[in-house]
Amino acid sequence: MHIQELKVKIDHLAIWAEDLEKLKNFYEKYFNARSNNKYRNQNKNFESYFLSFNSGASLEIMNKPEIGSSGKNLYSQYLGITHIAFSLGSRELVDELTCRLKNDGLKILDGPRLTGDGHYETLFLDPEGNRIEITE
Repeated sequence: MHIQELKVKIDHLAIWAEDLEKLKNFYEKYFNARSNNKYRNQNKNFESYFLSFNSGASLEIMNKPEIGSSGKNLYSQYLGITHIAFSLGSRELVDELTCRLKNDGLKILDGPRLTGDGHYETLFLDPEGNRIEITE
């Protein structure tokens, strides 16, 4: 499959939370979200939940205890919406689009890589500086 044939869908949005449990409970209570088990990465001092909604949409809520006011740091934004993720359907397409983005001069922040919780992804900046994640 080539990039031109992609059937892209927004995979999830990701936001930082000061109180991960409180935010998870909020979305479960008011929006009928279903949560996965908490993901923990000890090396990065990072925790997250993926919340699923009846429509098929997903929201990732994330926390790092040392979060401070990081402003618009390209590599470590820890407040608010942090990225939009697009699912491409395969690792091959993630690799292909990553190469194309890099060749076109877009800033690749991380990846392609396999995350600790099994996702294959690349994180890059769109022309306005928004973080975009592409996943398999």
